[in-house]
Amino acid sequence: MEHLAGEVPCPGCAVNRHLDLEGCFNSRDLGGLPTAEGRRTAVGAVIRSDSLHRLTARGWSALWDHGVRTVVDMRNADEHQPDAAPRPRGLETLSLPLAPSTPMKPWSIGGQGTPLYYRRFLERFPQLTARVVRAVARAAPGGIVVHCVAGRDRTGLVSLLLLALAGVSSADIAHDYALSEERLAGLYAAAGEPDRRNELEAPLRRAGITAAAAVAGAVASLDPVAHLRAGGLTDVEIEAARMRLTGRLC
Repeated sequence: MEHLAGEVPCPGCAVNRHLDLEGCFNSRDLGGLPTAEGRRTAVGAVIRSDSLHRLTARGWSALWDHGVRTVVDMRNADEHQPDAAPRPRGLETLSLPLAPSTPMKPWSIGGQGTPLYYRRFLERFPQLTARVVRAVARAAPGGIVVHCVAGRDRTGLVSLLLLALAGVSSADIAHDYALSEERLAGLYAAAGEPDRRNELEAPLRRAGITAAAAVAGAVASLDPVAHLRAGGLTDVEIEAARMRLTGRLC
């Protein structure tokens, strides 16, 4: 795949990982990133995305052709909308909302919509992120899509955890998060909504920190194995998820 115009390649990745799925705007493969072991994350193993409900028939076909066989939907029930086109027969969809039943606002530093809340969320709700990783570990053969609404906030948090588990550097994880920024304008336009990027960046400006620094800080404070154990995963499940990300599991 060639780079899109204006897109800067990640520090450790020589290819554009964006997937051209008709109806989605913020979909990319988490494969091809270097790990601490000198390997690269497996292409086609895990894809991060904005909501799949807008996919056209061609979009679903492209996702299927990319090898995806499992979808993990992290949206809340009230965020669900009817699919624009039927999903492929044989595609499994799991609904695993990432929002806690306890309101986040009192403890979140006011950073929802940014990675400012990532560290506190990981500390307080390991069971929610762990069950998504369990779904990755236990999924049938084939690729897995994890998505929320815009594919940036909740999806960014889970992608951070998965990539940290695979041994990807904090710089590459932060760059992966940043790639969503340029995709949001098209997403808002398709949804008929005003561009909210400036609004979403406001908490970062008030805190005097960049999104990249906030992501890197969350990665630095995270022990992914200890986090997943605290969330109830067994060592077998943790290793299965890691192997899936690094391409050592069929």
